Amino acid sequence: MILSSASLALDETLIGDIAIVGTGAAGIPLALTLAEAGLKVLLLEGGRDQADPKTQSLYSGTVSDAALHNPPDTYRHRRLGGSTVIWGGRCVPYDPVDFEARPFVPYSGWPIAYDEVAKYYASANLWLEAGEADYDARTALEKGTPPLIAGFSSRRVKTDGLERFSRPTDLYSRYRKRLDVNPNIQLVFSANCTHIELSSDGCSVDYLKCASLEGARFSVKADRYILAVGGIETARLLLASNNVAKDGVGNSHGLVGRFYQCHIAGNVGKLTFFGRPHDIRHNYEVSGEGIYCRRRISLTQDEQIARRVNNVVMRLHFPKITDPSHRNGVLSGLFMARRFISYEYATRLRDGDQSDRSVFIRHLFNIVTTPLDTLKFALNWLFKRTLAVRKFPSVILTNKTNVFSLEVSGEQVPNPDSRITLIDEKDALGMPKVNIDWKYVPQDIQSVRKSLQVFAEELEASGLGQLEIDDANFERELMRFGAYGGHHIGTARMADRPDSGVVDSNSRVHGVDNLYIASSAVFPTSGQANPTLLIVALAMRLADHLIADQSRSAAAAGSAQGAPV
Repeated sequence: MILSSASLALDETLIGDIAIVGTGAAGIPLALTLAEAGLKVLLLEGGRDQADPKTQSLYSGTVSDAALHNPPDTYRHRRLGGSTVIWGGRCVPYDPVDFEARPFVPYSGWPIAYDEVAKYYASANLWLEAGEADYDARTALEKGTPPLIAGFSSRRVKTDGLERFSRPTDLYSRYRKRLDVNPNIQLVFSANCTHIELSSDGCSVDYLKCASLEGARFSVKADRYILAVGGIETARLLLASNNVAKDGVGNSHGLVGRFYQCHIAGNVGKLTFFGRPHDIRHNYEVSGEGIYCRRRISLTQDEQIARRVNNVVMRLHFPKITDPSHRNGVLSGLFMARRFISYEYATRLRDGDQSDRSVFIRHLFNIVTTPLDTLKFALNWLFKRTLAVRKFPSVILTNKTNVFSLEVSGEQVPNPDSRITLIDEKDALGMPKVNIDWKYVPQDIQSVRKSLQVFAEELEASGLGQLEIDDANFERELMRFGAYGGHHIGTARMADRPDSGVVDSNSRVHGVDNLYIASSAVFPTSGQANPTLLIVALAMRLADHLIADQSRSAAAAGSAQGAPV
C-alpha cells in the first residue's frame, strides 16, 4: 500500500516489523525482499513522485570549499526512488583489493571479505536490470569482439575490465506496482524522518519521529530500523538525534560523519594512438543479453601493490568539450545547450572563460561546418536515448584523429578530517543542516599520476601510442571540478570494533541493537567504482541477515511457548 502522510491522524503511531527510511537503491530492494519473506515493512520517503523545490531544499546546507565540492542539495534527490531518478546507470563491482587492509592505504580494510559480497552481485544486477554479473570483457562480450586496443598486451595493465549499464532503472517507477500490491508493505511518502528516539539506556531505538512540510506529525515503531538515506543524510540524522546520546546515535567514538569520501575524478593527458582509428574500440559494446557495456583500463592488483597506489581506473575520452579547437560539431552543440542540461551532468560544460564571444563563434562554426555529423548524432540520440527503453548511456563519438584524453576515477585514502558536521542553521522541519568539508591527500593525486605513468610506459613499449602528461599542471587539471559529486561514502564506516567504525560487519550500529544502515555510508574505502551496485549487493546481504535473524527469533519464541511448566 502506498499513501501520503497527509492521510494519517495527527500523532498516529505506525507499527511494523521493519522500518526503512529511504526509497533509493537500497531501500526499495530491501523493502520488497523483506516483505516477500513475510515481514511487515514500513517504508518512509520524505519526497513525492515528482521533484518539489520545497522538499528538495531540506537537503540544503554549506560546504567549506565550493571549489572542491558541490552544494549538498545537488546530486541527491529527495523523492520516491531517491537519486536513482537521475542515476546514469553505471554498474561496476568493487575489486578484491578494495576489501583488503593495505599497509600503504591508511584506514583501509573491510571486516568482510570480497567473496562474502561478490555472491550478491547477481541479485544486485537483477534489481538494477544490468544483465549477468560478468564484468570481464573476455567472457561477457560476444566471441570475436575486438579488444579495446588492437595489439596491446601487458602484465601490468588490464584492459578487459567491464562496466555494465542499467536502463537506467528508476527503482520507484520500475517497482511501484510491486510495492503497492504487497500486503506486507506500507509505503508512506511526504514522511521525513526527523529524529531517532533511543531507549533511556541508549541501547536500542524506541521509535522514529516523522513529519511533513504540510504539517503531518507521526511516529514509527518497529522491531528493527534501517537507514537507507545515503552518506550525507545518514550522518545528519545520527548526529542530530542527540537527546539520549549527547554526541549523536552511534557516535560514542566521534566517528559519525568522518572519513567522508567521493572519488578523485577528472580528464587528464593527451593520448595519441599511432594505428588506424578502427583499431581502438572506445565506444559501447552490446552484450548477448542486450546490455550496453564499456571497457576500461587499470593496473593489475599486483602492480597496484608493487607501486603502492590507490585503485584507479581510466577510460578513453574525447578532448575537453569547452575548447572549440576539437572541431567537433556535436561537442560544440553540447556546449551551446549546457543551460538546458541538468546540473549533475552539465558541471563540466561550465569550464573556462565563457564570456569570450570568440569561443561561442568558434563553437558555432564547428556546428555549421559539420551538419551531417551533427544530424547523425541527433537521430541516434533520439532513437537510442530519448525514445529507447534501454538508453544509450552517454555521448560517445567516432574519433577520427585517434587523439584522446583519459577520464579517471580514483580511490581516496580514508581521511578522518574529511567530514560531515552539523551547523546551527535549521531547515523547515527544524533539523540542523550540514556542512561538507571534503578533503583529499597528496597520495590520492600521486596514485593517479603513477597509474598513468605505468600505462604510458606499457603503451610506449608496445609501440602503439604515447601518453603525454602535463606534470606541472597535473593536480590542477585533475581537480578542476573537485570531488565527483554523486558518490557519498564512508560517513558511518563498517568495522569490527566501535572505536574503528560506526557499524559492525552486519551493518548494525555499534551499541544499538536494532538499528542498521544500508548505503555507501558504511563503506570503509571508496574503491575505484561507482557505489550503486555495491549498495544493492550489501542491501541484499543485510536482507538475508535480517530474515535469518527473524527466523531464529520465531523459532526461539515457539520453543519457549512449547516448553513444559
